[in-house]
Amino acid sequence: MEESPLPAQIGARLRRLRTASGRSLASVAQQLGISSSALSQIETGTMRPSVNRLVELVAVLGAPVSAIFDDLDLFAPDLDHAAGDVAEPVPGVLVTQPGEAAPAQLDQGVVYRRLSPAPLPGVDFFESIYPPGSASSADGAMLVHDGLESGYVRSGELTFEFTEGAVRLGAGGSLSFAASRPHRVVNQTAEVASAIWLTILPACGV
Repeated sequence: MEESPLPAQIGARLRRLRTASGRSLASVAQQLGISSSALSQIETGTMRPSVNRLVELVAVLGAPVSAIFDDLDLFAPDLDHAAGDVAEPVPGVLVTQPGEAAPAQLDQGVVYRRLSPAPLPGVDFFESIYPPGSASSADGAMLVHDGLESGYVRSGELTFEFTEGAVRLGAGGSLSFAASRPHRVVNQTAEVASAIWLTILPACGV
């Protein structure tokens, strides 16, 4: 992991998710295979996790990735979600205007941005932006987690590595796979690439 700042509010949300789950810093760090000091630095915003580490961390805490972007509850039609950058112009209809959604800046300059105004139960819907030469993990490690994933390359070109081989997709290309299949995302080009993701998750509460 790179020692560059994570937005403090995201680190604070990760800490709140951990404390709400009743887990100690040491127990979560042990399950992730990292030091308590490293996890503490993520929670205080002094270290940026990789994509892999972030997904692993929220999974251990029983939360979707979408829970880190703000303090909104999971969307439900009968709740008032209007707060911060989220408006509710019609009861039960949430709106976020272009440029208002706060992103998460991760290791290697990778950016994650939730595309739904509020977290959706059982679903992660987000955009990922990969600078030239970046990847979901710097050390080549592949990610394994629960759920089903579908990705759509919005711009540039991304390589999706699996144990059995790799798939390279340009703008307009898409793929779907079980997230339990080891995978890694890499931008091997000299151009910025972005993708839109829909992840169907097992039932989880935040």
